[in-house]
Amino acid sequence: MAKYSKKAQDKVEKVMHEYKEGTLKSGKKGKSGKVKSRKQAIAIGLSEARKAGAKVPKKKKRK
Repeated sequence: MAKYSKKAQDKVEKVMHEYKEGTLKSGKKGKSGKVKSRKQAIAIGLSEARKAGAKVPKKKKRK
């Protein structure tokens, strides 16, 4: 069974495209500046997918 839904995969793909172009911003309304990390870009994509109601596993708890 798939870990992520097709909707989530599409969302992450779109965000990664923005990241590669250099137009992806972090923070509320993009005020924190450009995203420099690939991991951060993926996290933003998954977060957006969660908000859109896609099937994405829960965030891991930090200890």
